Amino acid sequence: QVQLVESGGGLVQPGGSLRLSCAASGSGFSSYAVAWYRQAPGKQRELVARITRGGSTTYVDFVKGRFTISRDNYKNSVYLQMNSLKPEDTAVYYCNAALLVRDYWGKGTLVTVSS
Repeated sequence: QVQLVESGGGLVQPGGSLRLSCAASGSGFSSYAVAWYRQAPGKQRELVARITRGGSTTYVDFVKGRFTISRDNYKNSVYLQMNSLKPEDTAVYYCNAALLVRDYWGKGTLVTVSS
């Protein structure tokens, strides 16, 4: 069993930066692939970035060059550094950890990009 808690969201102006954190409790977190998803009001949840247990990363096109996902297995944490934020990045950001049939979600952290 893995529990995930996201933090670091908030209000930021366009062009600004935020760093989201996903802290995990439970055993075996380093074996999980971890992803950040987001859900904007009235829209479906969508993948933002993913990092494997080996540290390989993938990004969706709309965040490439702006967002960076990383993990620190000693701290049982995964991070999402978000730069050059745009109003369309406004959403609740969720952390997901997956391994075979195991799939865990956090409750999300709200990011609002507005002037």
